[in-house]
Amino acid sequence: MKHTVFTGVGTALITPFNHRGEILWEELEKLVELQISGGADAIIACGTTGEAATMSSEEHLKVIAFIIEKVKGRVPVIAGTGSNDTCFCVDLSLEAKALGADGLLLVTPYYNKTSQKGLIESFNYIADCVEMPCILYNVPARTGCNIQPSTYRELAKNPYIVATKEANGDTAAVARTIALCGDDLTVYSGEDNQALAIMALGGKGVISVFSNALPGEMHRLSEAMLMGDLTAARQLNSRYIDLMDGFFMDVNPIPIKEALHQMGIISTNFCRMPLTTMPDDKKAALEALLKRHGLVQ
Repeated sequence: MKHTVFTGVGTALITPFNHRGEILWEELEKLVELQISGGADAIIACGTTGEAATMSSEEHLKVIAFIIEKVKGRVPVIAGTGSNDTCFCVDLSLEAKALGADGLLLVTPYYNKTSQKGLIESFNYIADCVEMPCILYNVPARTGCNIQPSTYRELAKNPYIVATKEANGDTAAVARTIALCGDDLTVYSGEDNQALAIMALGGKGVISVFSNALPGEMHRLSEAMLMGDLTAARQLNSRYIDLMDGFFMDVNPIPIKEALHQMGIISTNFCRMPLTTMPDDKKAALEALLKRHGLVQ
């Protein structure tokens, strides 16, 4: 069985910005501490939710380094370093490795995309170059590129490809992947509202947007599933499924940033363009949802 980077909930951490798009470092440190004290089992730096696509390479690595420094080894830090340019991905990944990342999150190529053969060759090339734990990230709604179960079977033969974050919306395909790969590939849910289902199939956790706001609750849901307590997990899932969905009422990470702002956890709700703040009607709907859960007054 391969090394498992983490089990439970890994928070896909937001990056707080002011209205000029500058990173708010003190608030980022606060978010790291809230995650660890709240029960997050890992932190993902510079993923989709962290708006890595809007960062320069220098900023990207600076955020990864900052989070690693503040975490101080208390939980694993996984660095998002995927790209549609394989060679650039290798360079960025090696930099993240040198900074002390515990693993890498590698999204499938986007825009230029590739074939299943291309996925096998590209991911194997990256993994062999970096020689550290690699978590693939399958999110075809964003990338237009989908990893097939048979492709996972080939990729799982690489000792450095240890896991995948599955956000393809197809639980039957996830079931086939788990059946084909067994212990050679850890599967994490890439969608909060599918975490229970994917863990019931044999997944080991979730890489979560929801846990930016409630790390403890998602940790408890994941822990219940890992312990086989389906009743407790169902209760938590039923309690929060509307909130999980609500955090995607606009393009991620717009709603979760708005929620954290309304909850008083961060001082601003700004994303970097082309993302914007939520329109007033959606802000009101989100506020009503947060009030129903007692998260705002």
